[in-house]
Amino acid sequence: MSKGSRRKDTRGEKKRKEVRKTRQTGFIILAGVIVAVIAISAIVFIHGSSLSSTSTTSAFGFSNPSNKPVIIYVNQGNAVVNRGNFSTLLAFAKSHHFNTIFFQIYRSGQLLFNEGDLQYFVEAAHLDNLSVFYSLYFTNPSEQIPNSVYNLGENGISLDMSTLPAAAQSNLLATLKLDLKNGTTAVTSTNLTTTLKPDLLILETYDFQADQSYIHSGVIGSVEPLTIASSQEYQRELQFSISNGSGVMVFDYYGLSKAGY
Repeated sequence: MSKGSRRKDTRGEKKRKEVRKTRQTGFIILAGVIVAVIAISAIVFIHGSSLSSTSTTSAFGFSNPSNKPVIIYVNQGNAVVNRGNFSTLLAFAKSHHFNTIFFQIYRSGQLLFNEGDLQYFVEAAHLDNLSVFYSLYFTNPSEQIPNSVYNLGENGISLDMSTLPAAAQSNLLATLKLDLKNGTTAVTSTNLTTTLKPDLLILETYDFQADQSYIHSGVIGSVEPLTIASSQEYQRELQFSISNGSGVMVFDYYGLSKAGY
């Protein structure tokens, strides 16, 4: 990366009087029962509506009724995540109401994991109902997408290549679109006016005041916890991207863990 809530019948008058009295009592009891049922139903309805209204609101304050991508980026340059601690990442992502992980598997010309590891990460994430994208971080125009990363069950592949010349970025995205048979293409970019057109375009809008105008439909905004002074501000920026854009990406797992938001 480029930056460091589912009766008996009766006869005779006496019997008829008793029946009328019994019926009157029964009507009173029945009316009471009906009133009680209506009251209970109203309480259940109100309670249920309350639950429904908060079902898309997380424990720390944001709502995502359209289930847009809420992405946690794992930057291996900040803190290494592998088989040994991948389950900790998954638990963290779930507890913070992320639904997607951008998991960095390639950086600066080096593929960090073998095919077995890559398949493990996908299977483990899917068991927790989390989408996982392989994230590739490029720093040199000569670097290419490793053929071994394609079609291993990942939900998509993200290209993180903002330091490369525009032509190199275009070529890498074209290659990705051609070779990724199953999955979603994504690009993270520090160029807020980029013309690249992946399926998911994530702009690194880390200067909230200056960059918020770039967050709109078709664009996923970004939040960087270590540059934010409070959890309230973090929540506000997160919600702004979700409400005004097509989702949000938090950069990164290490930073959010350290900030404690």
